Amino acid sequence: TRGVFHVDGLGELDVDTAYAGFSRRTKKDDSGEWRVFAMQYHDGRRKLKADNRTAPDRADDINNIRIGTFGGHVVQTFALGQDAKGKKGKDGTVDLLGWGAGQIGHWGDLDHTAWALALEGGYQVPVKWRPWLRVGWSRASGDKNPNDGTHGTFFQMLPTPRIYARFPFYNQMNNDDVFGELVLRPNKTITIRSDVHSLRLAEATDLWYAGGGAFEKTSFGYAGRPSNGFTSLATVFDVQADWQVTPHWIITTYVGEARGKSVIKAIYPAGANAAFAFTEVTYNY
Repeated sequence: TRGVFHVDGLGELDVDTAYAGFSRRTKKDDSGEWRVFAMQYHDGRRKLKADNRTAPDRADDINNIRIGTFGGHVVQTFALGQDAKGKKGKDGTVDLLGWGAGQIGHWGDLDHTAWALALEGGYQVPVKWRPWLRVGWSRASGDKNPNDGTHGTFFQMLPTPRIYARFPFYNQMNNDDVFGELVLRPNKTITIRSDVHSLRLAEATDLWYAGGGAFEKTSFGYAGRPSNGFTSLATVFDVQADWQVTPHWIITTYVGEARGKSVIKAIYPAGANAAFAFTEVTYNY
């Protein structure tokens, strides 16, 4: 259905998805799980696509997108040490995550082959404020050659950018992201999270992509800017605080700064840096 920035929402779009997954826990204590999944995506809106072909080549291709995505993940926690009563976790908890996906299909007139990978790990320290230190790396393929008849940019289907990019001037397409994260929990009602992300393009021959997917009939939902032969995109610093005022009311404040690197400097030479901040109030029924 239409939505996001389209104020006359809920009208139908010629976009179809189908998903199937199978999950199992890895241990009887529910400390981990693995999952395999498959997803089908079809876009029949016949819109101009965002990719790294020349403008005339893209203008001649308004054929449908049909992509199958296949992958899986494994996530596991490990409680370290145990106290005198035998309770595990005296020395903290380690968490590990691995996720991967491959794609095949058709990108209009082009064949489509792409992939993405993410690896993350964390350690929760059993001290005051319960600090949780995390590091991770994700890479989603870009297109190496705009003239070879194959579209190689990982296609992020109808994502919710804010979960993974709280300052959403980028998405997972043609993206390489190395991050560090610190989560602090001073008490049961306050959570503070701060991240540092080093962002690069996976391929200099592809574009810098942004957007969250199909939301109306008249635009594709993604935009791409030229890399100008560079790969270094930006370094992002941010912090977010969530305060559970009551069981129903939550106040969230976020501040982020993006320091643009060579890709952005080539497009915006007068100023490559940006800032983003918001405060919101949420009521849960």
